[in-house]
Amino acid sequence: MSARRICLLPGDGIGPEVIGAARRALEALPVQFEWSEGEIGFGAYQRCGSPLPEATLEKVRAAEATLFGAVTTPPDLPGYFSPILRLRKTFDLYANLRPIRSIPNPVSRQGIDMVIVRENTEGLYSGVERVEEDGARAVTERVITRRGSQRIARAAFELARKRGASKVAVVHKANVLRQTCGLFRRTALELAAEYPDLEVQELLVDTCAMELIRAPEQFQVIVTTNLFGDILSDEASMLVGGLGLAASGNLGEGAAVFEPVHGSAPKLVGTGQANPLATLLSAAMMLEHLGEGGQAARLRAAVEQVIAAGQVTPDLGGTLRTEQVVDEVLLVLEEMA
Repeated sequence: MSARRICLLPGDGIGPEVIGAARRALEALPVQFEWSEGEIGFGAYQRCGSPLPEATLEKVRAAEATLFGAVTTPPDLPGYFSPILRLRKTFDLYANLRPIRSIPNPVSRQGIDMVIVRENTEGLYSGVERVEEDGARAVTERVITRRGSQRIARAAFELARKRGASKVAVVHKANVLRQTCGLFRRTALELAAEYPDLEVQELLVDTCAMELIRAPEQFQVIVTTNLFGDILSDEASMLVGGLGLAASGNLGEGAAVFEPVHGSAPKLVGTGQANPLATLLSAAMMLEHLGEGGQAARLRAAVEQVIAAGQVTPDLGGTLRTEQVVDEVLLVLEEMA
């Protein structure tokens, strides 16, 4: 079998540490990889004049999948833009998948196994902003389209079937945002008629946020708009161990970019306290996307075994450093072989 072409985008802060950890874990699996590496983030801006150089886009374009670390996005810096948002738009990565699953650790509530499917290219993150009245008024446009709503709803319904789920929650705020959320709601519920095997319910976003705290185990698949999905998935991650375990995938018709949800965490750089497991779980999502489901399951199982044994970083109550956690994962993978 030919080598899998993977582009690595380490980025800023702890990004290089966690991407290096994921590469070690991936190379321990019986899969051949052909690696490329691109520049992204504030460091790239300082070195190249852009947080997302054209050379990086070409490497992502040439790869089968991309594994991204983290970036620093300083506000009000001339010529700077969010490189991950630009990456999503450039490759039309319209579906952001964020699995939320209980772990064998006291910090986690049990019985939770859901995926939040977040529209990834429009909404309040559409980038349509302007300043008026000599700076006294700032306006952001919330762009919702029928096409965008239909394809993210279909992605959620198809994912529910693939996972063997029976329920999908369509989350919106159509009682207030009557045109934008109204369009999203109508489109999703109309499409639901094509999936009679699924129980499709709708929830206002504030009700969903409340229910995630009250009874998160009720949810299987949640589909929602860009900003709501960003907030709800971060909230839900804290029920099962926090951002140090929060993995995600950005998917479109062509490219696919996988990333831990956490940021660049500059205070943790060089301390050895960065949790690599979110990136390892993102790497497992990438393997599954590439058709390497067996190896994805092995990597997830190794991560869970290490968590159950308490061989984790301080954010999960352990004492290990980043590289030591990876060492433990590698030992478990070796025992599985």
